[in-house]
Amino acid sequence: MTESTKSDAAKTSTELVSSQGKTTIADTVVAKIAGMAAREVHGVYRLGGGTARAFGAIRERIPGSGGPNVSQGVSVEVGETQAAVDIDVVVEYGVAIADLAAGIRRNVIQSLQQMTGLQVVEVNIAVDDIHLPSDESGDDAEPTPSRVQ
Repeated sequence: MTESTKSDAAKTSTELVSSQGKTTIADTVVAKIAGMAAREVHGVYRLGGGTARAFGAIRERIPGSGGPNVSQGVSVEVGETQAAVDIDVVVEYGVAIADLAAGIRRNVIQSLQQMTGLQVVEVNIAVDDIHLPSDESGDDAEPTPSRVQ
């Protein structure tokens, strides 16, 4: 890390605490920013594990619930100057998962540091499922015959 990069990182992480006061950013705000940033990356089909997606689908159908939960599948740990993020994703079939994870990580870090000034110490990504093109065929698809009898 160059000297200017070190000073930029130190400056970014300390902007939340100054002689004039302290800025506190709620975990939910950080989680929403991380969720939106992850969704922007091509190849992310959905966020959240199976249970979270099921509850999210039910929640979206309830009138007045506020619509989709943009922080679904995202958990964060936020300190005074640093944040750590865990993201559960469902990826599109055919996407290179390592490249996708790097893109998510880069976008989440950039968005969080730009919007909050927090230093992002880690972004952990768990790939919970893969979305196959045949998943959208619905009831029109022929059932797969059982291999066992």
